[in-house]
Amino acid sequence: MKIDIDDYLQKEFDVEKSVPHVTLLVSEGVEQKHKRLSVCSNNSTVSQSDSAHSSTNDPTFISPEELQTIEKALKWPAPPTSMIAANQTTSPYTTSYDLQNPRTSYSVGDIITVVITARDGLKNSKTYGGDFFQAKLFNTKLKASVYGEVTDHHNGTYTATFKLLWEGQAKVSIRLIHSSEAVQVLLRHRERDPDKVFFVGVFRGVDHQEKVVCNAQRSERLLKASQCCCEYKHPISGELWFCHRPSYLPCSAWVDHGMGGYQAQLSKLDSTLLHRNYTNKYLPGDITVSVSPCDLCSSMSVKCVPGLDTPSPAGFYLHDTWTSLMCHAQSFPTANQIASCLKDKQVLMMGDSTLRQWFEYLLKTVPTLKKLNLYTSAQSGPLEAVDTCNNIRLVWRAHGLPIRTFMVPRADLHYIASEVDALAGGQHSVVVFTIWAHFTTFPLYTYLKRLAGIRRAIQALLQRAPQTLVLIKSANTGYKDIYGSDWLSWQLDCALRVMFRELPVVIIDVWQMTSCHYSPDNIHPSHEVIKNEVDLFLSFVCPI
Repeated sequence: MKIDIDDYLQKEFDVEKSVPHVTLLVSEGVEQKHKRLSVCSNNSTVSQSDSAHSSTNDPTFISPEELQTIEKALKWPAPPTSMIAANQTTSPYTTSYDLQNPRTSYSVGDIITVVITARDGLKNSKTYGGDFFQAKLFNTKLKASVYGEVTDHHNGTYTATFKLLWEGQAKVSIRLIHSSEAVQVLLRHRERDPDKVFFVGVFRGVDHQEKVVCNAQRSERLLKASQCCCEYKHPISGELWFCHRPSYLPCSAWVDHGMGGYQAQLSKLDSTLLHRNYTNKYLPGDITVSVSPCDLCSSMSVKCVPGLDTPSPAGFYLHDTWTSLMCHAQSFPTANQIASCLKDKQVLMMGDSTLRQWFEYLLKTVPTLKKLNLYTSAQSGPLEAVDTCNNIRLVWRAHGLPIRTFMVPRADLHYIASEVDALAGGQHSVVVFTIWAHFTTFPLYTYLKRLAGIRRAIQALLQRAPQTLVLIKSANTGYKDIYGSDWLSWQLDCALRVMFRELPVVIIDVWQMTSCHYSPDNIHPSHEVIKNEVDLFLSFVCPI
């Protein structure tokens, strides 16, 4: 599979991948109350374990107990036998869905359940689970929609549950994102082929430079080199990075980092299973219910503060405005309202381009925010804007290696944990990070290790400055291929929620916000979605 690198980077850039392992500083959290992780509930009982084993000698790695909890949360049913033909996979053209126990009338607040029956290309009913569906209710005229939670019953049937949240019509939409057989392709290549994305390092001397291949692991392709390898270990986080050893320059001459290319090696059957004919397809069906108003329904009165559970659904759109069901969220329609909320705040944003969209939205919406020219990469930053009238400082920077980007100075790529360790924190400090998209091609343990290092840094920050507000932007929906599938993103997002569930932080659930919106799938959500994401973020900065 060959992809034009420049084209892919133009569309994608900001997606990350790397990770640390850390002994839970809140190790007792494994035995504490289990907060609800709604988007992680696929309720699997049969799974295929294909994860690479990682060393337990690393003192910064997560505890065995927590690792077991994460693996349980990420369990995914595997087909009982190997498939030999594409027509044996779940087909979006023969799979159907029906309304369970239909009624003559519905009111706002009611719950409806849809039963999905999976069938293969030969119209045979599937007898096992593992298909990855996305479900929503919507009303195009009202620009209304809500996420539906799908439960796998491991027998070829699934139920999608929806809450009726607006008056008028509500239409069911079910998409088959990946068949169970395609999921196994994604899982296998995630764990066994980390080199499907590779990077380039530039080494520079006085009058000579060399470009070599680099990656986050001492992988097979790196080991095949005649001179392997330069190894770089971050002094604080312990993060490792590897590059081919240059022919004429020392390892210390590494100065620039950039994207190398895409080189997934898929079999013909694997490629067919991930082909657009089988991927991200709406199921045939037409279920619409009419919803009457609810006289007794009340609005959300919970204050938007750290530590809240994420309900399912977490909210819904109506007239293109997101109403949170987690807390009393606000709308910030004017520049003055946004500036007033951020007054006297220093906001540090770290992550990928999906979080950079927040920085760009605020910069465009608030005229008093002035961007400084730091002569840095527009893709990886750091980027900075200030509002001297309101004493606002806004910074965004990429989360560090690995990251797919055009060539940038290595020195500009800082790890999140390092940045957090350097913060004093306090009531005027807001920390926001997201990390998932650039890790979808790496084995799960790589991501867990990165998260563990970040968590250690966040725990230390909140211990020395408990008034610091820390927010995590969840993964969002977008790509559907071997390099960045929604299923891969969902797995990483699930792991993040497990690892941070005991900390007093905020998780901004943009997974539901993107999966149910009417705009086309895009790793970089539309302006309408970004506005609602930022409004929810600001609701936690300035709760009422």
